[in-house]
Amino acid sequence: MDGVTIRRVTKEDAGAVRGLRIEMLADTPLAFVTTLAEVAEHKHDEYVGRCVRAAAGSQYAQYVAQLGRCLVGQVGAYADPANPDTTMLVSIYVNPAHRGNGTLGALVDAVAAWSRECGRPRLELEVVTTNGRAVRAYQKLGFQPFGETMPHPTVPTMREQRMGRPA
Repeated sequence: MDGVTIRRVTKEDAGAVRGLRIEMLADTPLAFVTTLAEVAEHKHDEYVGRCVRAAAGSQYAQYVAQLGRCLVGQVGAYADPANPDTTMLVSIYVNPAHRGNGTLGALVDAVAAWSRECGRPRLELEVVTTNGRAVRAYQKLGFQPFGETMPHPTVPTMREQRMGRPA
């Protein structure tokens, strides 16, 4: 993780966040709900709004991993409306060149600290069951599967597993 900084997103990150989102979907399209085509249609102002919403407060957050002027990873998070003790992690991504070096763990640690500050002691996420690399990475960070698998929201033949751990 040499030289990588973990921080909460800012309004000024909108263009870089859009670029990273496109990279995510090109790299692992089935791991996310939105498609590359959908994201390509989103305007810059939409990303500005998303970044502003995730930059402060206790309901939404986005943390990024930055190396120099480039974003090399991210994780989004929100307060689970169905469970006030839980923060859901979404849009988790680390550039392939930065996988396995602690970047993912540092991003999750940042969200965990935010979640605890907001009074939510639990983290949860959903992962495609056939994405063994991601499942193993989350298990190394202490996430454990629970509950039944469920259909992927956009590819019903695929299954997702919910995983959780203390924040």
